[in-house]
Amino acid sequence: MPYRSMTITEVAQMLGVDVRRLDRMAQRGEIPSQKVGGQLRFNRAEVTEWLQQQMPELSRSKLADMDAGIGANRQADIQETIISPLLRTEAITAHLDARTKNSVLKELVALAQETNLVYDSETLLEAVIRREELCSTALEGGFAIPHPRRPQPYTVAEPVLVIAHTTQSIGFGAPDGRLTDLFFLTCSQDDRHHLHILARLCRMLHEIQFQNQIREAATSDQIVKLMRARELEVISDTL
Repeated sequence: MPYRSMTITEVAQMLGVDVRRLDRMAQRGEIPSQKVGGQLRFNRAEVTEWLQQQMPELSRSKLADMDAGIGANRQADIQETIISPLLRTEAITAHLDARTKNSVLKELVALAQETNLVYDSETLLEAVIRREELCSTALEGGFAIPHPRRPQPYTVAEPVLVIAHTTQSIGFGAPDGRLTDLFFLTCSQDDRHHLHILARLCRMLHEIQFQNQIREAATSDQIVKLMRARELEVISDTL
């Protein structure tokens, strides 16, 4: 349930942090929480929103802890690949000819539709645009991870991942002011899987050399191979 209340123990396990540290974060207002009957409670939707904004700023080690914590919360095996199963060549392009923010989002959703996993492309596009209006998903380094704010159980049949390299870098609102040319659109049916995908993607993209390898890839097949190899690499770093 995406909107239910979570205890401090549940959130600490999901984030891969100590309960005492999480309590201090809540007391300082660093993470959204409420006091109910003298006990800290966390709204799952608010925590999900907070995490989406915090992940890109986390260090490699903290991302690894969060990846492991969310995976354990999902009862997933620590060696499970969660990105590789989503890779479909029809949803990946090394040469996206879009030159504005809105045109990129439209083309990304169109690629998602090619997977035949999207029930309602208009709703998905609207959700992605609204998320960008709230706060850009562009990150330092020239890449962005567009996604809806909320899970989309009635929009997609299964989690979807679209990868695109634009032929021309565009202004997408990155915090460092850099133009963006790599896009990873993701959409899931539940918040835990959604957060796990975001954490794993952030870990994979933390390496500049890997970002450049994606940029240099000439075909979607090459991008698939690079993504699969990189995911196995970050998983081995966790073991």
